[in-house]
Amino acid sequence: MTRLLPGIGLLISVLAIGGCATYHPLPLATRADLGASITQVLHTVPAGAGRPGVSIDVSRALSVDQIGVLAILNDPALRAEHGQSELARAGVIQSALLPNPSVGLGYAALLGGPGTTGALSASLSQDIASLVTYHNRVASARAHAAQVNAQLLWQEWQVAQKARLLALDLYWGGQAIAASQARLAALTQLSRRLQQAVDQGSLSLAALGPVQASLASQAQALQALHLTQMDNWRALDALLGLRPAVRFDIARPHPPVLPAQLDALAASVAQRRPDLIALRLGYRSADQDVRAAILGQFPAFVLGGSWSSDTSDVRSGGPTVTFDLPIFNRNQGQIAQARASRRVLHAQYQSRLDDTQASILALRARSQYLAARLGPARAAAATAGAQAEAARGAYAQHNLDQRTLDDYESTALQQRLALFDLQRGLGEARIALTLELGLGLPPARIAPLDSKR
Repeated sequence: MTRLLPGIGLLISVLAIGGCATYHPLPLATRADLGASITQVLHTVPAGAGRPGVSIDVSRALSVDQIGVLAILNDPALRAEHGQSELARAGVIQSALLPNPSVGLGYAALLGGPGTTGALSASLSQDIASLVTYHNRVASARAHAAQVNAQLLWQEWQVAQKARLLALDLYWGGQAIAASQARLAALTQLSRRLQQAVDQGSLSLAALGPVQASLASQAQALQALHLTQMDNWRALDALLGLRPAVRFDIARPHPPVLPAQLDALAASVAQRRPDLIALRLGYRSADQDVRAAILGQFPAFVLGGSWSSDTSDVRSGGPTVTFDLPIFNRNQGQIAQARASRRVLHAQYQSRLDDTQASILALRARSQYLAARLGPARAAAATAGAQAEAARGAYAQHNLDQRTLDDYESTALQQRLALFDLQRGLGEARIALTLELGLGLPPARIAPLDSKR
């Protein structure tokens, strides 16, 4: 036995070292990783389950939906969130590991007395109590990993929605700026002609005042539009991982067409929305934690065996049992915490579901109202534009004064801007409603966590 002890120790050391992980450095970046052009962003959607990869042509004008996909692929914040999924998968691995058995070896050299040899001892024991909660711990970790994946999916589509809304605002904001710039250029040219007439004495200063007031007001409104446009571009560039000054073409957006069965879709939204699925998975994980905590109230139980020989070479061996007496600690704290966590998730799920249904109803009403207003707004803008054109003809024939012409042109501009705002508002309402309904999202479902993998 004495000769076997070094060999046993060497074997245990080799096995322990062979299964150890090794260190690999992961240095931090020394500079920002921001693209200088839209062509530098990731624009290929990798192939998924049952679907081929798709590449987006970033050299052409991008649709609102394409910009949303690009945001998912390039948003720096989402890259960091993907680490949470790796942590959850690591938790599954950790939960599936059984505790290592404990080995005890001992040798006592004979230093004197009637003995004839050194004393040896060996023991092997295994924690049995951890096996009682094994199934629940693994089920909880798997549900948590699926919850993290569903949460990440929901974060991706929230980023996509934000990018789509920004693209929508940028397109219609660009249209508003173009119309306002044309109006400002006309007012500037008119103001110069009137100023020359005043300087020549052929026109009174009173005729110049209203035009200059309109010019100042239009310049101020255009400045506000430019500042809003700059803020929106900066926000969209940040989502795409680009420098703040990068610009690209956005195609004319069209409001998403909503399906007719909105009531049925609203009733089944919990089966599609990743955030609601994530809360359900979180509740499942918490429920398994409650079960594990209840099973964990049973005392720790270690089963093993031992062998020994004394200095007179008398050998003995037999089983050993070690367990705690559950007098003070019966896992009451863990049970209470697990039950409280489950109650919190239960309430959060109900609150999110109620809020979702309320948002769907509100956005549907808003979408219907804006859609009903779109036709009259187009007609009003067309009428105002035609009247302004007729007023310019009358002014050229000296049948209309400058102040009246300015009123017609201002009205035409305001009607066009109102139409742009209405089209933007309808697009925003439809995009938000499709997201609330869980439409257009990748398939998300609760995986059968009890299946063997």
